[in-house]
Amino acid sequence: MQNFANKHSILLPYLYFSYFSIVNQTLIFSTGMSGSTSLRDAVLMSVIWLIPYLLFPRQSKPIAAFLGLTLWLTSLASLGYFLIYGQDFSQSAIFIIFESNMVEGNEFISSYLRWWHVLVFLAYSAIPVIIWTKLPATPIEPLTRYTYAACFVVIISWPFFTKLLKVQNFDAARYHLLARLEPTAPWNIIVGYLKYREQLTSMQQLLKTNRSISPVKNLTINETLMPETLVLVIGESTNRQRMGLYGYPRATSPRLSMIKKELTIFSDVISPRPYTIESLQQILSSADEKNPVPFYSQPTLLNILSQADLEITWITNQQTQTRRNTMLTTLSQMADNQVYLNNNRRQNSKQFDEVVLDPFMDAIKGSAPRKMIIVHLLGTHRKYDFRYPKKYDHFTDRTGVPEWIKDENLAEYNSYDNAVLYNDYIIAELIEGLRQEDKKSLFVYLSDHGEEVFDYAQKPFCGRNESDPSPAMYTVPFVTWKSKKLKNNLVAEWGNYTDRVFIASDFFYTLPDMIGINFDGMDRSRSLVSEEFKQRIRWIGDPSNLKKMKDYDSVDTFSN
Repeated sequence: MQNFANKHSILLPYLYFSYFSIVNQTLIFSTGMSGSTSLRDAVLMSVIWLIPYLLFPRQSKPIAAFLGLTLWLTSLASLGYFLIYGQDFSQSAIFIIFESNMVEGNEFISSYLRWWHVLVFLAYSAIPVIIWTKLPATPIEPLTRYTYAACFVVIISWPFFTKLLKVQNFDAARYHLLARLEPTAPWNIIVGYLKYREQLTSMQQLLKTNRSISPVKNLTINETLMPETLVLVIGESTNRQRMGLYGYPRATSPRLSMIKKELTIFSDVISPRPYTIESLQQILSSADEKNPVPFYSQPTLLNILSQADLEITWITNQQTQTRRNTMLTTLSQMADNQVYLNNNRRQNSKQFDEVVLDPFMDAIKGSAPRKMIIVHLLGTHRKYDFRYPKKYDHFTDRTGVPEWIKDENLAEYNSYDNAVLYNDYIIAELIEGLRQEDKKSLFVYLSDHGEEVFDYAQKPFCGRNESDPSPAMYTVPFVTWKSKKLKNNLVAEWGNYTDRVFIASDFFYTLPDMIGINFDGMDRSRSLVSEEFKQRIRWIGDPSNLKKMKDYDSVDTFSN
């Protein structure tokens, strides 16, 4: 190795410094947990440590030792986290750590630490020590050193300046640079903590605002309609038109179809927005498509249910704490209990929804006389082939595929259907868990928004675009199930309302009506299950641009 070191005076130090980041990111990538973006960033951004190494050649080995010790310590957190969870260490993991107490930490160590982890840590630590002993002691020529250092400065700063030139915003450029640095040690700790503090501050301000809101007045409960266990499952990116339960020719929902007679299946429900955060702000509050302000100024649905003495548990497989998902975490913090299961840095990571099943069973066995369990799934979120295990890779050919689907789009079309198939399994398992518990239970499943996946021949497209909407982006499943012990006679009447034209921004009025809660401001004309229901125009679009909002029912199957 010494000959190699002398011959490649830059390569060996680079391998030494990059080792602490590339090993962890290679493990993440090789297991299919995430794509190659983080590995790419680790490869590029690790050159930052070569800059001081080159600029101070006489102290190069002490510098390498000091930096190596720092990188080793911070990279152990990533390695340990991967060994236990199979996930990348992120600001979400830091959030979980700070949300836990010392007892929980000790329980965690005793539960998950394995004897062979020590062997992995020792082997992992031995390799950089060996490399360090072989680092060349002969200084490189000054011109060569300065040239390399200048090139590495350009590589590191490139994301910052390109973003700054593009958006003319210093904060956005800084954030972009930090995001590129984050997969590398010790930035995984530094950037993760900075992001955690930033999102925590934002979340605490939102919670402070929410806690200052006065509760609703004259809240009453019809005890005969109130379940012991209320379950709200929030799906993700699921277009009901791709569910066999709703008539799709492929059998993408066999489990739910088997219990179809036990379900109330609403057939004409849409989401108010095609994006998770914006949609849930309306679904879980009195805000609507033309007035988003009440989310911040009036009680949310969670506030009202808590006021009705339901103990609320929020179980989520969505990312816990990112700049985009701060609102989701804020909503979860309005609950009494939280279970965060997805601490990946990036959304396009493999994180199967089956992780919610055990916490869900624990929650329904809780002792509270009345409880609500919210389960937020990753559902059929893009990247679709990351949403299901291999055994659900069922749709692989053109059987049942529309003729307009091009060969280059076939794999993605099929993987979306496979994700819907796996989602069917999750929903059915949650219902089965309630059935086994045999209490007075009501189960409600509603997706946050739909997803267009080459659904229209005229204009093939995959994804969501509010400025160019199509029905597939908004059509969502809305399904309920009740246990035999729940003597809510009104549930039978819901079957008469399944064809009603409904927008999920009125879910705020529908769910309380389902379980017998009334309060000042309750509007039964907007409740899907009320005799007083009145159909209204379903406006879609960005509420900040009212003039461009559209009547959903006037939107064609594709945009011209």
